[in-house]
Amino acid sequence: MNPALEYIDRAPEPFRAIMLHLQMLVEAACPSAQLKFKWHLPFYYLDEKTMFCFFNYRKTFVDLGLAYGNLLSDSHGVLVAGENRKMMRSLRYYELEAIDDAVVIETLQELEQLRTAAKRKTT
Repeated sequence: MNPALEYIDRAPEPFRAIMLHLQMLVEAACPSAQLKFKWHLPFYYLDEKTMFCFFNYRKTFVDLGLAYGNLLSDSHGVLVAGENRKMMRSLRYYELEAIDDAVVIETLQELEQLRTAAKRKTT
């Protein structure tokens, strides 16, 4: 089994259910994103080198970590900087029912546009 999928599958509830739901949203919002396993976590990449987002469950919550999330507009006021992060932001969920699909999808699509535009500038 893919180690990224195994990480999600082996997580205790409610973290497993939260990550499965977020996985569905990531793949719906950004169909070209590739699921890999880096730094012992499920990471999505937009191509071989462009880090996009990741899942990480902690003691009481799941982080949907967003690479270069500091560039996001955070129009919904939901992004968490936490843990002295300078460039990383996350959407943090303590329960499945708290996930607002529209907010997650909008945030992911904005991030995809930013990361794709930044990649174009460097090539």
